[in-house]
Amino acid sequence: MGNVFAGLESLGIKNAEKVDIFQEPEKNVNNEKSIGEEKKEASEEDFIFEKSYTCPVCDFEFKSKMVRTGKVRLGGADSDLRPKYIGVDSLKYDAIMCPHCGYTALNRYFNFIMASQAKKIKEKISSKFQTPESEGEIYSYDEAIMRYKMALLNTVIKNGKSSERAYTCLKLAWLYRGKREELIKGEHNKEEIAELFSQEKELLTNAYDGFVTAFSKEDFPMCGMDKNTLLYLLAELARRIDRKDECKRYLSRVLTARDANSRIKEKAKDLKEKLREE
Repeated sequence: MGNVFAGLESLGIKNAEKVDIFQEPEKNVNNEKSIGEEKKEASEEDFIFEKSYTCPVCDFEFKSKMVRTGKVRLGGADSDLRPKYIGVDSLKYDAIMCPHCGYTALNRYFNFIMASQAKKIKEKISSKFQTPESEGEIYSYDEAIMRYKMALLNTVIKNGKSSERAYTCLKLAWLYRGKREELIKGEHNKEEIAELFSQEKELLTNAYDGFVTAFSKEDFPMCGMDKNTLLYLLAELARRIDRKDECKRYLSRVLTARDANSRIKEKAKDLKEKLREE
């Protein structure tokens, strides 16, 4: 047989004529790795980038860390609709804070502020605000919780809608849950975990009360939810804060709603079964 690999010497490849094209490779079970195994496991930093914003209160231009939505995969969701992504808790990156004046809001609300509201922010927050130290490549849960607290404070100061206050409380509760789950995985302080659970429950209560108020006063869709999705969420929040009668009432409305989609119907059925078990 001629030398199929002739000419590769110019590329620095020597002794290639000795290679048998159809020779079976020697197997080494211990050292063999699939391509997937050789890949470096993605870290949280791999999902983060910096997005540019212009503050609608003070016109300051700044950057805030965001999750690359095209890179993350949804791994599931909790019964109260908290999304759980693989490799990163995207909730940590949803509160946008201007480092100049302190105006902070969840991403869906950040650019929507009236002049009268901006004036209140400047008077009550910007006049006292101190720029936080620069963060690392990712937000810790403590940093994220601080940003959400600022978002909630801003929402109260500007007299934001009940739905915005409730939604901010809900997502802040989810952050406390995320931090608690992270602590449980490692060496954890039982007292700290109990405190995190207590804070989560208080915020879920605030979210529930806020959404109940918003339900009767505001239009749908609300915080990205249609009427039946919010009814289901109210039922689940009522269960989590030990208001079982209210849970059953909202749950009944979902199960009897003719316009509820199949996904929400199934969640409602699961919730009904969970109530029975409890």
